[in-house]
Amino acid sequence: QVQVMESGGGSVQPGGSLRLSCAASRSISNIVSMAWYRQFPERQREMVAILATRGGTAYAEEVKGRFTISGDITENTVSLQINSLKPEDTDVYYCKIISSRSGDLWGQGTQVTVSS
Repeated sequence: QVQVMESGGGSVQPGGSLRLSCAASRSISNIVSMAWYRQFPERQREMVAILATRGGTAYAEEVKGRFTISGDITENTVSLQINSLKPEDTDVYYCKIISSRSGDLWGQGTQVTVSS
Protein backbone atom coordinates (compact mmCIF):
# COMPACT_ATOMS: atom_id res chain seq x y z
CA GLN A 1 0.00 0.00 0.00
CA VAL A 2 1.31 3.43 -0.90
CA GLN A 3 2.57 5.58 1.96
CA VAL A 4 2.59 9.34 2.12
CA MET A 5 5.37 10.91 4.15
CA GLU A 6 5.86 14.46 5.39
CA SER A 7 9.12 16.07 6.41
CA GLY A 8 10.46 19.48 7.29
CA GLY A 9 8.71 20.27 10.53
CA GLY A 10 10.54 21.69 13.51
CA SER A 11 10.74 24.43 16.09
CA VAL A 12 11.15 28.04 15.05
CA GLN A 13 10.79 31.48 16.54
CA PRO A 14 7.94 33.79 15.60
CA GLY A 15 8.60 35.36 12.23
CA GLY A 16 10.62 32.41 11.05
CA SER A 17 10.07 30.14 8.08
CA LEU A 18 9.79 26.45 7.36
CA ARG A 19 9.35 24.37 4.25
CA LEU A 20 7.30 21.21 4.59
CA SER A 21 7.60 18.48 2.01
CA CYS A 22 5.48 15.48 1.17
CA ALA A 23 6.18 12.51 -1.05
CA ALA A 24 4.61 9.18 -1.85
CA SER A 25 6.39 5.83 -1.54
CA ARG A 26 5.34 4.93 -5.07
CA SER A 27 3.49 6.39 -7.98
CA ILE A 28 -0.13 7.37 -7.45
CA SER A 29 -2.43 7.49 -10.43
CA ASN A 30 -5.39 9.75 -11.08
CA ILE A 31 -4.45 12.44 -8.58
CA VAL A 32 -7.19 15.03 -8.28
CA SER A 33 -5.50 17.34 -5.81
CA MET A 34 -2.89 17.57 -3.07
CA ALA A 35 -3.43 19.45 0.14
CA TRP A 36 -2.00 20.38 3.51
CA TYR A 37 -4.01 20.25 6.71
CA ARG A 38 -3.17 21.02 10.28
CA GLN A 39 -4.55 19.91 13.60
CA PHE A 40 -4.07 21.04 17.15
CA PRO A 41 -4.84 18.48 19.89
CA GLU A 42 -8.55 18.21 20.60
CA ARG A 43 -9.41 20.34 17.61
CA GLN A 44 -10.77 19.43 14.19
CA ARG A 45 -8.27 18.96 11.40
CA GLU A 46 -8.47 21.94 9.04
CA MET A 47 -7.27 22.46 5.52
CA VAL A 48 -4.73 25.24 5.07
CA ALA A 49 -3.85 24.91 1.38
CA ILE A 50 -4.84 22.85 -1.63
CA LEU A 51 -3.35 22.41 -5.08
CA ALA A 52 -5.55 21.07 -7.87
CA THR A 53 -4.19 19.08 -10.77
CA ARG A 54 -5.17 21.85 -13.15
CA GLY A 55 -2.95 24.22 -11.21
CA GLY A 56 -5.42 26.11 -9.09
CA THR A 57 -4.66 26.80 -5.46
CA ALA A 58 -6.70 27.85 -2.48
CA TYR A 59 -5.77 28.84 1.06
CA ALA A 60 -7.41 29.20 4.41
CA GLU A 61 -8.02 32.85 5.18
CA GLU A 62 -5.67 32.95 8.15
CA VAL A 63 -2.67 31.77 6.12
CA LYS A 64 -3.11 33.78 2.95
CA GLY A 65 0.01 35.70 2.06
CA ARG A 66 2.18 33.62 4.39
CA PHE A 67 1.79 30.03 3.12
CA THR A 68 2.52 28.89 -0.41
CA ILE A 69 1.69 25.43 -1.74
CA SER A 70 3.52 23.97 -4.69
CA GLY A 71 3.85 20.54 -6.13
CA ASP A 72 4.51 18.19 -8.98
CA ILE A 73 1.60 15.94 -9.78
CA THR A 74 3.70 13.63 -11.94
CA GLU A 75 6.27 13.19 -9.17
CA ASN A 76 3.60 12.90 -6.46
CA THR A 77 5.29 15.57 -4.35
CA VAL A 78 3.85 18.63 -2.68
CA SER A 79 5.46 21.29 -0.52
CA LEU A 80 4.27 24.03 1.77
CA GLN A 81 6.41 27.12 2.28
CA ILE A 82 5.49 28.76 5.55
CA ASN A 83 6.70 32.29 6.23
CA SER A 84 6.11 34.80 9.00
CA LEU A 85 5.25 32.02 11.42
CA LYS A 86 3.07 32.86 14.41
CA PRO A 87 2.63 30.96 17.66
CA GLU A 88 -0.90 30.07 16.58
CA ASP A 89 0.57 28.18 13.62
CA THR A 90 1.79 25.57 16.09
CA ASP A 91 0.14 22.34 14.95
CA VAL A 92 0.75 18.96 13.44
CA TYR A 93 0.71 19.40 9.66
CA TYR A 94 -0.60 16.64 7.45
CA CYS A 95 -0.30 16.03 3.75
CA LYS A 96 -3.22 14.56 1.85
CA ILE A 97 -3.14 13.29 -1.70
CA ILE A 98 -6.53 12.80 -3.25
CA SER A 99 -6.83 10.24 -6.00
CA SER A 100 -9.96 9.30 -7.86
CA ARG A 101 -8.60 5.76 -7.95
CA SER A 102 -6.99 5.34 -4.52
CA GLY A 103 -9.08 7.73 -2.43
CA ASP A 104 -7.68 10.03 0.25
CA LEU A 105 -4.11 9.20 1.21
CA TRP A 106 -2.86 10.79 4.43
CA GLY A 107 0.61 11.13 5.85
CA GLN A 108 1.48 10.66 9.51
CA GLY A 109 2.02 14.34 10.12
CA THR A 110 4.94 16.57 11.00
CA GLN A 111 5.08 18.84 14.05
CA VAL A 112 5.54 22.58 13.65
CA THR A 113 6.19 24.53 16.85
CA VAL A 114 6.46 28.29 16.93
CA SER A 115 7.67 29.85 20.16
CA SER A 116 10.16 32.32 21.46
